[in-house]
Amino acid sequence: MNNKFDALKDDDSGDHDQNEENSTQKDGEKEKTDRDKSQSGGKRKAVVPGPAEHPLQYNYTFWYSRRTPGRPTSSQSYEQNIKQIGTFASVEQFWKFYSHMVRPGDLTGHSDFHLFKEGIKPMWEDDANKNGGKWIIRLRKGLASRCWENLILAMLGEQFMVGEEICGAVVSVRFQEDIISIWNKTASDQATTARIRDTLRRVLNLPPNTIMEYKTHTDSIKIAPQGTMSSKLCLMVNPLKVTRPQASTLPFGSVHQQI
Repeated sequence: MNNKFDALKDDDSGDHDQNEENSTQKDGEKEKTDRDKSQSGGKRKAVVPGPAEHPLQYNYTFWYSRRTPGRPTSSQSYEQNIKQIGTFASVEQFWKFYSHMVRPGDLTGHSDFHLFKEGIKPMWEDDANKNGGKWIIRLRKGLASRCWENLILAMLGEQFMVGEEICGAVVSVRFQEDIISIWNKTASDQATTARIRDTLRRVLNLPPNTIMEYKTHTDSIKIAPQGTMSSKLCLMVNPLKVTRPQASTLPFGSVHQQI
């Protein structure tokens, strides 16, 4: 989509924690150094691009959530259930996360991936979201992986051209359909929501007759307190050729094991 996103992938490197009381003095000194580095990393003031990396305009955070269908979900239990995967500030850091994540098309049950600007939780009640809304597109099975990738690359590449209005995006995997949505801050700004809609049609290459639903978060809270979406509008997008990527068991094994 954008050249700066093409093939900018690096190998992951992990820190190793160690604490052995019977180690030699030399090993003890090494452990102290590594421990100091680990503690320093835990206090992260900010995630920043590395040397020679391509910075993004905003930092973003990946989240994952999964719930049991039919079980009531309160705002509190939802917040406890959603798991933060990690935050990135550059194109290269994005690929480090994304290249090892299970693709939406390989998820099962009621699972969701969320990609939001750093500091914004993927919740209707978050201060950045409470006056906003989202464009919703319902997909038949087999299309989620391609559409999700195109959507988030467009969002990271600032293709929506609506200033700071974009909050994040969500892909929701359900049993009979999948749903993607993009959230913005101000539901009452019709010019902005219209521009987001038109850009969404373009980056996803949607057919002209595609049904798109805009729902304010206020309405979502009133109508669907369990986080479900209206079933009135069901989109069956015309066939887009989608190659489902292979699931990976690398850095996000905990996520992979839950599905």
